[in-house]
Amino acid sequence: MVVGIIIAVLILLVLFCAGIYNNLVRLRNNRENAFANIDVQLKQRADLIPQLVSTVKGYAAHEKEVLQRVTEARTMGVNATTINEKMQADNMLTQALSGLRISLEAYPELKANQNFLQLQNEISDIENKLSAVRRYFNTATRELNNAVQTFPSNIFANMFGFKKEPMYEIAPTQRTEMEQAPQINF
Repeated sequence: MVVGIIIAVLILLVLFCAGIYNNLVRLRNNRENAFANIDVQLKQRADLIPQLVSTVKGYAAHEKEVLQRVTEARTMGVNATTINEKMQADNMLTQALSGLRISLEAYPELKANQNFLQLQNEISDIENKLSAVRRYFNTATRELNNAVQTFPSNIFANMFGFKKEPMYEIAPTQRTEMEQAPQINF
C-alpha cells in the first residue's frame, strides 16, 4: 500500500514537471509564432519600399541621402537572421521612413500623385498591422517571461535553458522624438 502511494506521488510529480515544461515550450513557441507574424508584415513593407522609393525618386532626385538610408535599412531587415537583429533593423527602417515622410513635405505635387497615394495608403495599412502584431508579440513575450520568472516554473526554466526574452521596443532615438509634443501646422 505504501509503495502504491509512493508510486502515485512520483507519477503526479512527473506529470506536474512535464506540465510545467510543456507550458514553457508552448509559451516559447507562441512568442516565436508572434514574431513570425511580425516577419510577414516586415516582408510586405520591405517589398513595398522599392516601389515607394522609385516613385519618390522621380520627384526628389536630390534627396539621395534619405532614400539611401531607407534602402540600406530595408536591406538590413531582409538580411537579418535573428529576432533581435530583425527588431533592430525594423527600428532603423521606421526611422528612415519617418525621415522620408519629412522630406516629402517639400513636394506637394508628389503627395497628389495617384501611385504615391496608393503606396502611402498601403504602407500606412502595413504599419498599422505591424503595430498590432508587435503588441501581440510583446504579450506573448510577457507571458513567457512571467513563466520563466515565477515559482515553480522558474526552477524548470533554469534547468532547461529558458530565459527572459526582450520585448519589442522602440529605439532610444525614437523614444526621444516621441517624448516631444508634435507640431501641427496649417
